[in-house]
Amino acid sequence: MDFILSSLIFSPLLAALVVLLLPAHLQKPIKVVALLGALVQMGLAVLLYSRFDGAAFANGQQGYQFLEKVRWIGFSLGNLGRFQIDYFLGVDGISVSLVLLTGIVGVIGVVSSWTITKNLKGYFLLYLLLLTSVMGCFLALDFFLFYLFFEFMLLPMYFLIGIWGGPKREYAAIKFFIYTLVGSLLILIVMIGLYTSVVDPAATALQIGLAGEAGITRDVIRQVQQMLQQNEISSQDMVHTFSIPAMMEAANFVPDSLLHVLSGVRLWDMPIRFVAFLLLFAGFAIKVPVVPVHTWLPDAHVEAPTPISVLLAAILLKVGGYGLIRIAFPVFPDAAAYFSVLVGGLGVLSIIYGALNALAMNDLKKLIAYSSVSHMGFVLLGLASLTTEGVNGAVYMMFSHGIISAMLFLVVGVIYDRTHDRVIQNFRGLAGVMPAYTTFVVIAFFASLGLPGFSGFIAELLVLVGGFSAPEATGMLPRWLTVVAVFGLLLAAAYYLWALQRMFFGKYWIFPELREHAVMTDLNTREYLMLVPLALLALLFGIFPHLLLDKTGVAVNGFTEMMLLNGQEQLDMVLSSILR
Repeated sequence: MDFILSSLIFSPLLAALVVLLLPAHLQKPIKVVALLGALVQMGLAVLLYSRFDGAAFANGQQGYQFLEKVRWIGFSLGNLGRFQIDYFLGVDGISVSLVLLTGIVGVIGVVSSWTITKNLKGYFLLYLLLLTSVMGCFLALDFFLFYLFFEFMLLPMYFLIGIWGGPKREYAAIKFFIYTLVGSLLILIVMIGLYTSVVDPAATALQIGLAGEAGITRDVIRQVQQMLQQNEISSQDMVHTFSIPAMMEAANFVPDSLLHVLSGVRLWDMPIRFVAFLLLFAGFAIKVPVVPVHTWLPDAHVEAPTPISVLLAAILLKVGGYGLIRIAFPVFPDAAAYFSVLVGGLGVLSIIYGALNALAMNDLKKLIAYSSVSHMGFVLLGLASLTTEGVNGAVYMMFSHGIISAMLFLVVGVIYDRTHDRVIQNFRGLAGVMPAYTTFVVIAFFASLGLPGFSGFIAELLVLVGGFSAPEATGMLPRWLTVVAVFGLLLAAAYYLWALQRMFFGKYWIFPELREHAVMTDLNTREYLMLVPLALLALLFGIFPHLLLDKTGVAVNGFTEMMLLNGQEQLDMVLSSILR
């Protein structure tokens, strides 16, 4: 172990400890330390991305790389077996792009925060804690550890919105807190059910003396799994686990446990595994967010300061999509297959409903917030198709949307810093007085609506190809859902071009009440430092998509093959157990 993953997680936390020791009046050193912490994390993320072997599955490995696993908590529960929690980290082709995204956006957010003056020390302490929590979510392979990081995101975000936000910041922060807390509780219920149902075969082999530390081979694990399914292991010798990879194998479930595929337990006239999947889906859907549990997002975006809006849209929303891909779908492939139309339908609903709301918005920031709801719907649609193209598109969309949405909220912040106003109808002809700014707005808008040459086009293309091929390839989605989703692209063009025409073209005009304090200067050096890298990345991954697909492709192939094979097999078993 080279501990690069732990360094990725805790480098911002170390910077936060340094900030904590600095006197509050030393504002410049505080900013510098925060920037250094984010830069170290970004450097490690770039290093990890460059060293990651995208063909790991093809090389006979299990896909997870740079593994770090240390026994954290473990004790005997008597007849209930052993309680075990591991500090278990790893990265694969699905998470590596989000690790890179977090590193990049984390630095952009610090640069964007350079103008913060109110309680600067507290702000950067919370900001760095947030970076630690998000990175931990993307690297944790133990469900309990993932849940800890998932919960830790809640508090920094609540205070960052509630203290440094706009006029209605308390309302937005409380709404965000309540929605996210409800989702967390739903996830917690399923996590506990999974823990009581799943056994760690390697640790159990050690417990029953079947092998030593150095002798745990795949054959030993298979032998333990066979003994488990044949009820040859006593309950006190079972080592239960929160390991996500262990939860993905049906052979690790205790035969008479609640969530075993043959348990036959029903709740609300539905197999208990289906209920568990729906609870997980609802918990992560709030974070995505999916219509109709999206209403916290526009309020949070509007009231949050620009840097926090950037992190919220670019990174935090991706935790919800990542949770679906990492946990909900592979742990319950039977339920994922059964509810694929529901998942895809909610994705299409988010695409259309979010786009229609964006078209109706007069606040530029709220328009972009609803565009995020619409674009994240493509993640659900691609995932529900269970095709290689669709899932690749979902992963690509999360990375692409992270880059582009960060750029979108930054350009809103530029105009807000100068006028303290974001109302579209209060501006006209800005291209004449702010040409450089207008250039980046055009790039951000066209990248978001999916213009060829930008990363958003690749993501949407892959999702739509996956959706259209799903009826023949997997039988998961009706083609009409993808046809409806295409109209979301037309609506995106409509709301972006309409906003562009109203604000930037024609004769220069600004609302009279804004003229007294508005300073309509073009971009400064700090703003160039934020916008140029994001624009280049959107172009780079739009022109050379293999830079990302080479890292994700093999892992996605393994994911879809596993989902299709296990999903149908386990679905038949679940349904047969109910009919008995």
